[in-house]
Amino acid sequence: MKLRHNITSKHKLSQTLRGWLPILQADVASLKETLDEMAKENPFVEIVSGNEVTPRTAKKRERSEYRKNAVTDEIEAMHTSKESLYDLLYKQIVPPLFLTQKSQKIAYAIIDHINPNGYFDVDIEQFAAEIGERVEDVEQVRKKFIYLEPSGVGAVDLLESFMFQLHEYDLPDDVYLCAREIIEDFENIERYQKKQGFHEAIRVIRKFQNPPAIAFQHDEIQIIPDIFVENSGGQLKVRLNDSYYPSVDFDLGGIDEQFDFVKEKIKDAKAMVDALEMRKGTLMKIGLTIVDYQYDFFMGGAIKPMKLDDLATDLGHHHSTISRAIAGKYLSCDRGIFSIKSFFSTGLGEDGETSNTEIKDFIKEVIKNEDRKKPLSDNKILQKVEEQFGIKLGRRTVTKYRMQANIASSSERKKLYLLELS
Repeated sequence: MKLRHNITSKHKLSQTLRGWLPILQADVASLKETLDEMAKENPFVEIVSGNEVTPRTAKKRERSEYRKNAVTDEIEAMHTSKESLYDLLYKQIVPPLFLTQKSQKIAYAIIDHINPNGYFDVDIEQFAAEIGERVEDVEQVRKKFIYLEPSGVGAVDLLESFMFQLHEYDLPDDVYLCAREIIEDFENIERYQKKQGFHEAIRVIRKFQNPPAIAFQHDEIQIIPDIFVENSGGQLKVRLNDSYYPSVDFDLGGIDEQFDFVKEKIKDAKAMVDALEMRKGTLMKIGLTIVDYQYDFFMGGAIKPMKLDDLATDLGHHHSTISRAIAGKYLSCDRGIFSIKSFFSTGLGEDGETSNTEIKDFIKEVIKNEDRKKPLSDNKILQKVEEQFGIKLGRRTVTKYRMQANIASSSERKKLYLLELS
C-alpha cells in the first residue's frame, strides 16, 4: 500500500510539473492564452482574465472599462498596444512600389535584417549571396525604402537615413540643395553657414528621427511586470501582479461528478490550479531572492554580480528551470521597469565584485559628460573604466557595451554634436 501511495503521489506531482513548466515559462501577458490552450479539451473549465469583468461586477463597467485599483492603474500605464515596426513595414510591401514577386521577396528579406533602430546594417554582398540575388537587384529594392514609413528606415547608416528623410520634405531648391550638401559633408557643417538656405536646412535636419525607428523602440513589447518591489519607508516589500493573473473557473453544470470522464476533467482542472499556484510561489521566491541579493540596487546603488546558478541553488531547482522562469518577465520598482534577467550580471576583476552592469552604467555616464567637441574614443573610455574599477578589459568589450546601449561611435557622436551646435 505504501509503495502504491508513493507511486501515485509521484505521478500526481509529475502531472502537475508537466502543466507547471509551460505556465511558468509564459509571461504574464500570454498566461491566459497558455491556460486557454491547456483547457480547450476540458468542457467544464473557463479561463477568466484577471482584468475581465464578471457578471457580478458588470454594473461597474458603466464607470470604467476595467476594475480600477492601484495595480490595474499601474498596468494600464505600462500596457500599450501598438503596431510593431516590422508589421508596419510588411504591410507596405505591395504594388505598385514593389510590383514583382522577386522585388517583394527581396524586400521581405531586407525587413528581416533591419535592426530595432531601423538600419539595414549587414554586409550587402553576403546578404545578396544568402538570398540568391545580385547585389544590384538588392540595392535597387532597398532604395525604394525611401518611400516607406517610418521615414529613414532601411538606410545603412545615419547619414543615408537623413538623406531618406530629406526626401519627405517639399523644400525650396536652395534649402534642399544646402541640406544635401550638409548631410554629405556632415563633419564640416560650419563651412555652409553663409550658404543660402543654411538656417532653414538645419531646422529641417533637426526634425529627422535618429535612429529612424526610435518611435517603435519602447512600444514593440507590451511590458506587464510579474513582480513589484515597493520601498516603504526603507523596507522593501515584494508582491506579485495578482490582479492580472487569470483564474480557472470550473462548472459542472449539474452533471454527476461520479462519471469517470467528469472525474478526469476535475483532476485536470485541479492540476491547472496547482500549477498556477506553483508559478506564483516560484516567482515570489525569485523576487525575494533578487531583493536579498540586490538590496543595494533597490536602495539606489549598483547591481551586484549575481549568477543564475546561485538563484537555482537557493530555490532548489535546475538552472534551466529558473532560466525558463525568468525569460521574458519583468520587475517593477521605484527605479523603473527591468527585465528580471538584467539582475544577473557577470562579476569582473580579480575579486569578481564588479558587475558588467555597473561598467555599462559607468560608460553611459562618461559619454554623457564628455567634451562634445572631442568625443571619447573606445580606447579612451577603456582607460577610464580601468582607472575607475582597477580591472583589465579589452577595447572590444567596451565597444560591445557601448553598442548594447545604442550609443554611436565617437565619430558619429561628433557629427551629431556638430548638428546640435549649428
